[in-house]
Parts: sequence; C-alpha cells; structure tokens
Amino acid sequence: MTSLSRKDWLLLVLLTLCWGINWPIMKIGVQFFPPIAFRSLCMLGSIPILWLAVRSQGISLKIPRGDLGTIFKLTIPNVVMWNVCIIVGVKMLSSGRAAILGYTMPIWAVLCGLIFFRDNITRAGWCGIALALSGALLLLSSEFVNIAGQPLGSILALIAAASWGFGTVLMKRTRLGIASIALTFWMILLGALCLAVISALLEYDAWRMPDLRELLAIAYNAVLVFGFGQVVWFSLARSLPPIASSLSVMLIPVLGVFSGMWVLQETPHWQDYAAMLLILSAMSTVLLKPRSKVIT
Repeated sequence: MTSLSRKDWLLLVLLTLCWGINWPIMKIGVQFFPPIAFRSLCMLGSIPILWLAVRSQGISLKIPRGDLGTIFKLTIPNVVMWNVCIIVGVKMLSSGRAAILGYTMPIWAVLCGLIFFRDNITRAGWCGIALALSGALLLLSSEFVNIAGQPLGSILALIAAASWGFGTVLMKRTRLGIASIALTFWMILLGALCLAVISALLEYDAWRMPDLRELLAIAYNAVLVFGFGQVVWFSLARSLPPIASSLSVMLIPVLGVFSGMWVLQETPHWQDYAAMLLILSAMSTVLLKPRSKVIT
C-alpha cells in the first residue's frame, strides 16, 4: 500500500469537504433555476481550469485516432446520465437524501460487474447489496407514503448512481492512449455540451440569467467541484491507498446530510438516518474489504 504525504492527505480532506458540502449548494442552485442548465453551466465553467491543469503538466490533449468514440461511450454513463439524473433528483429531494441515494454507486458497480462482466461477488458483496437495497427501499417507501413526497426524485437518484457505477466498471476495463486528466477534460467538455443540448430541448422556456445565489453556486461547482476536485482526484488516484479512497467516498453522503441540516435547515427523518447507516454498512462491505478476482 502506498503511503500519502501530508500534502496529499490535506488535499484528500479538502476534496471530501468540497464534494460533501456541495449537496446543499446544488440544492440552492437549482431551487428556482432549470437544473440541467445549472449543471451544464457548472461544467462549462470548469473547462478553463481543467485546460490549465492539463497544460501545466505538459500533457497533450490530442485524442489518439479511434479513441473519440470510446471517450464518448464513457462520457454517457459517467457524465451525462449521472449529472442529468442526479441534479433533477436534487431539485426534487432534500440534498441529504439525494446524497445518500447517489452514493449507492459502489454497490451498483459491483452489480454491473456481475451482470455485464461476470465478476465474482463474495458473501460480503451480496450482504452489501442487500443492505444498500434495504436502505434505498426505505427512502423510496418514505417518499411514497409522504403526501408531498417525490418518489420520482428518488428513482432518478438511483438511476444516476447505477449509471455512474456502470461507467466506473466500464472505465476500469477500457484502455485508452490518453492521460487520465486529459480524458477528464474531454469527458467534462463533451458532457457539458450534451447537457446544454438536453437543457435546450427540455428547459428552454425556463432559461434566464442566474441570480447572485445561483451564480455563486455555479462558481463553487465550476472551480471547486469540477476544477479542483476532478484534478486532485485524478492526481491522487494512482497513489491513493484503498482505505483512504474508501473512507473519503463514504464520508461524502454523511457530509451531505449534515451540511444540508446546517445550510438549508433540512430536518432528516429517522428513515434518512437508518438508510444512511444501511448504505454506509453496504459500502464498507465492498470498499473496505478485498474483492474477489475478476473473471474475464
């Protein structure tokens, strides 16, 4: 296991904080603003930062011949479907609940590995799937029972997590002749353009200039979530100990719940706390323990 320097640990803590407290910030951004347009503006705003990060490392942005189609194929689940479904889900749900459902992603990644690539799943993995499903069903039942509930928001958040999980599995099995940070640049750019087209088709009548709060939310996402966050994550990805990356991912929905309570005065119900415990337990079974070998 590779150890991290103090600087690396500091960057990882900052990354976890930036992504965790972004859930209520996204809620503020989309409360009265078209959600897909909001996400597209965030991603487009991060492009100059990502470009500077790539160029500062002396990395080429040239796409090898034949790789463009593969990059677009990776962009659809990892960027387009994830961002469209989760941001619409955030608009419908409390930010904390959206965070809990969105971070069922590792469980979906295990299931996608089984279904599409015939991976082996350990007993702990099956236990994790059962725990995550229980937590998701608990939140779904709460939305259906509540007369003002938004079950569609929960379903969209789960679809977002499943698409991200599938995209993660697909990414690990794809070989490209391009650096990771350059791949991130192109995926974010292609994804932003796709979201802009989707927004034009579905939200054009609601387009307007963002107000100050919405502009600040867009700037936070562009600079810290996509710009700083993506660059730091990919720079640490190769040296990050598995336990560090796992705990970072697991802390993000917890921060989402409690930052929503602090920033938006959201009041989580017992179902939220129970689901968070179930899903964190589920994530620990697939993130904190070694997985079985992949069968190819």
